[in-house]
Amino acid sequence: MSFVDVERPHIICIPFPAQGHVTPMLKLAKLLHTRGFFITFVNTEFNHNRLLRSRGPDSLKGLDDFRFETIPDGLPPSDRDATQDVPALCDSTSKNCSVPFRDLIQKEHGIPVVFFWSPSACGFLGYLHCHQLVERGIIPFKDENFLINGSLDMPIDWIPGMDGIRLRDLPTCIRITDPDDILFNFSCREAQRASKVTAVILNTFDDLEHKAINAIKSMIPHLYTIGPLNKLSNHFPNSSLDSLGSNLWKEDSTCVEWLENKGPESVVYVNFGSVTVMTMKQVEEFAWGLANSKHPFLWVIRPDLVTGDAAMLPPEFVKATEERGLLASWCQQEKLLQHPSIGVFLTHCGWNSTMETICAGVPVVCWPFFAEQQTNCRYACTEWGIGMEIDSNVKRDEVEGVIREMMEGEKGKEMRNKALEWKDLSEIATKSGGSSYKNFDDLVNKVLWPAT
Repeated sequence: MSFVDVERPHIICIPFPAQGHVTPMLKLAKLLHTRGFFITFVNTEFNHNRLLRSRGPDSLKGLDDFRFETIPDGLPPSDRDATQDVPALCDSTSKNCSVPFRDLIQKEHGIPVVFFWSPSACGFLGYLHCHQLVERGIIPFKDENFLINGSLDMPIDWIPGMDGIRLRDLPTCIRITDPDDILFNFSCREAQRASKVTAVILNTFDDLEHKAINAIKSMIPHLYTIGPLNKLSNHFPNSSLDSLGSNLWKEDSTCVEWLENKGPESVVYVNFGSVTVMTMKQVEEFAWGLANSKHPFLWVIRPDLVTGDAAMLPPEFVKATEERGLLASWCQQEKLLQHPSIGVFLTHCGWNSTMETICAGVPVVCWPFFAEQQTNCRYACTEWGIGMEIDSNVKRDEVEGVIREMMEGEKGKEMRNKALEWKDLSEIATKSGGSSYKNFDDLVNKVLWPAT
């Protein structure tokens, strides 16, 4: 098979093999398909099998110019319906994926390499400076006491474009005691490689993250901000791929139906994403905080949310909330957030979730788990004015109080209004003439398919 076609250029998309990376990469691939590109989308064998299980064995068939290929991830075979261990994935894909990928593309020369960095601009900027923390002697920490002795509150005032940032707000890969930590070295290495590729794509828009974007451009001029991808996609309809989805868990179709009977902005939507795990005690604290707030809620609880066990909610909680609560295993989040009944989103602050809630004009209650979620949380609460944070050591009284403030208080009203302002700006950015629309045009016409 050939990967060079003068009449119709061919793009190979290979995401990091986790839900939060597969989803935006598929959005980008579908967008590029509307501009005439032949697409090959490369999943790991593990994720490809999960995709087939969640969407049905025929879901990827009949697409002549949008095909799926697989490569092994190098990890032991598994049919477990859960996100794989992230450090193990980083280590294994670094060591084992290059040869099968080279075999897949037949080692064509002259192919431009484009990075699609799925996190935020502020998160990416944090990754770009991780190595400087080592050079300045800040990390690695001597022992685990850094988690409780105030070390993470150190102000970091030397990263351009990140005003008022603290050490705890940088990606969590920096929280190390071992200089050979796999996730830290993987993250630093991949971020530094961005300066050597043909172009870097970010799923964000200029008005939202202009300081961070400008700081990145001073280091990496070949940067293209084309988000929010879900908004931009609306201006490039592609009916042949409408049914093509990326969810690795089967979606619960009852969620939207349940919302139909709820009042405007009355429901708390809870979803901690595809990777977050917590203890049963933390689940119980969130549960009783939701129950005691007295507001209706829709809570997505993945089968693997609780570390090493199933999430068994207390029977008393289930009985107390049966008239105003819905528990689901997975959902079409983007569609759900657009529903007028959603009043606030209790989230882990993953970037896909953050972009989707901004596009919907819904404010957030933040409980970040790892990676650059802490950075996104900081910006949501201090820069964008759309969120309030819950302490990592979650307590039911705090959950109840924050939800009540967001749903009933003046602060919540202000944040809802601010979220609607960002929604409007996201729509302007992705319309014809907007910054993201123009950047996408430049990416296609100047990088991916330049005129000969």
